[in-house]
Amino acid sequence: MISEQVKKYRTKAGWSQQKLAEKAGLSYNVITKIEQGNSIKPALDTIIKIAEAFDITIDELIGRKQSKTK
Repeated sequence: MISEQVKKYRTKAGWSQQKLAEKAGLSYNVITKIEQGNSIKPALDTIIKIAEAFDITIDELIGRKQSKTK
């Protein structure tokens, strides 16, 4: 779930919710709603901004495992 992933990466980075909001160019309320699970399907641009703030891919942020190509 996106809420768990965002919190995991934020905690790993040692950032507060406010710091993540600033680095992603989002409001504090957006970050708290996502982490609390109140925003189950955040907008794609929001997900992109959060992934960029963490310097990770969207797949990593949403917890999607990449399949091996043949």
